[in-house]
Amino acid sequence: MDFLLILILIPLIAAALVPFVPRKSAAYPIALAGTLLSAAVGVVAYFQHDWLTPSAKSDAFAQSIAWMPKMGLTFSLGVNSVSGLLIALTLLLGPICVIASRTAITERVRTYYFWLLVLQAAMVGVFAARDLVLFYIFFEFTLIPMFVLIGVYGSTNRRAASVKFFMYTFTGSVVALAGLVYVAFQHAAAHKGVWTFDIDALAITARGMSFTEQCWVFAAMMAGFAVKVPIFPLHTWLPLAHTEAPTAGSVLLAGVLLKLGTYAIYSFVLPFVPAAAFHFAPLIATLAVVGIIAVGLVCWVQRDVKKLVAYSSVAHLGFCMLGMFALNITGLKGSVLYMINHGLSTGAIFLCIGMMYERYHTRSMDEIGGLAKKMPVWASFMVFFAMASVGLPMLNGFVSEFLCLMGAWQASDAWAASGLAFGTPGVLGPRFAVVAGTGMIIAAIYTLYMVGKVVWGPLRTPGGDHGHGDHGAGVHGAGAHGALPADLSAREIGVLIPLAACCLLLGLYPKPFLSAIDASTRQTVAVVAGGHAAHVSQSLTAQRVLPASAATAEPVKQVTQ
Repeated sequence: MDFLLILILIPLIAAALVPFVPRKSAAYPIALAGTLLSAAVGVVAYFQHDWLTPSAKSDAFAQSIAWMPKMGLTFSLGVNSVSGLLIALTLLLGPICVIASRTAITERVRTYYFWLLVLQAAMVGVFAARDLVLFYIFFEFTLIPMFVLIGVYGSTNRRAASVKFFMYTFTGSVVALAGLVYVAFQHAAAHKGVWTFDIDALAITARGMSFTEQCWVFAAMMAGFAVKVPIFPLHTWLPLAHTEAPTAGSVLLAGVLLKLGTYAIYSFVLPFVPAAAFHFAPLIATLAVVGIIAVGLVCWVQRDVKKLVAYSSVAHLGFCMLGMFALNITGLKGSVLYMINHGLSTGAIFLCIGMMYERYHTRSMDEIGGLAKKMPVWASFMVFFAMASVGLPMLNGFVSEFLCLMGAWQASDAWAASGLAFGTPGVLGPRFAVVAGTGMIIAAIYTLYMVGKVVWGPLRTPGGDHGHGDHGAGVHGAGAHGALPADLSAREIGVLIPLAACCLLLGLYPKPFLSAIDASTRQTVAVVAGGHAAHVSQSLTAQRVLPASAATAEPVKQVTQ
């Protein structure tokens, strides 16, 4: 059986078993077994089919089953190096989120793990789908589990957060669907009424549309996918959703769900409407840079640690979008790598914040601080992941941020015309890179300020611990969450170690991952360059024809007079 289908079915089967267990305590081992088995199957699939083989083909490992052949619908799954990396990230975070929820979730346990497993299946389905309708079903279905996780298991304002999250993303997705259906309609019109929703076939049809049509489809798709990223100013739902979500919900939201938007832009917008993407690249890059700077400044005034990290995701993904719309190999590689790196480091920070919250039931920097004195292991992980997030050299964030900024710097027709080796044709250039680069300084300031308040300085806790000194290995987190040790338990350390190892690996030796996505990014750049060249050629042809038409129109006018 197809490995991709198995990766979708395993969490669904585990989810189906959870409601029928006689004791709610049995839901946790079933969920853990389901996510661990999925991860194991993913490892086997990697070694047998080598998902990181440098291949641009979307069907490097694929299977297609006729679903509704008369309507052109197929249950088609496939993976290339880019989607394979995002599936691997999803499979890694799955068991981590289950283990992290062991003591955090004590009520409606079966419901919680049921939706967590369904969410994993839907996320894998989004990255694996090669049929447009199948993609959209998985894409939209991710809303339901996250809506439940935020609305039922979130904090005080959880209902407003879940409704805002659902309405923003659902509305945007409907607009994106309209653009995609228009492409499918154009394909059917060009092929004597034969419908297909194969993504590769539709991409060829979309590239043949007029520039005006491409612009409208670009606007429709970006309206839906930009909300999911989210791009400034469509980001206002994210901080509330992040802040109110349970820890596992925040991890999956930052780690995977936000990447559904960036992945959709990479897989649909750029190859479907390349001429429009090139034309609007300065606009999207400007919004990305504004998000980096403006939202970074908003982070300065946050007193809630979780809300600060939530806002920082908007700024971080601004770098991702800047690199993507540099539309050159360097920028696209940085953008794809940023999807992975942001999921690792920011997801890990949310885990650390959740572990702190379980013990002290506060996220306010005014109420808590100096935790290195009581939680030195936790403090070490917190500082490590914070440094990875701000792009410290030799950690994962540095590689992707550097490539995104370098891609934006290189993307200038002036550089390309000068004959310099690093120059690539484009519409961005140094001004975008320099302004965005200041965002790295802003990010370092607010992140280090957060670490300084929470980790270092005099010990402050809501329970009344103040000042210096060793207060012993007391027990915290009594009540609903049960007893927790003063510092991290072996379970919590085991959750953070894989993420720390990945951050270090991608920082020290990113070459295998960059090599794997090389062919895919080169193909995307070639498609965009070809689409832009075709548009320029058509425009020049129209300019030559127009004067000739005007010249022949005058005698006709004289005759009619």
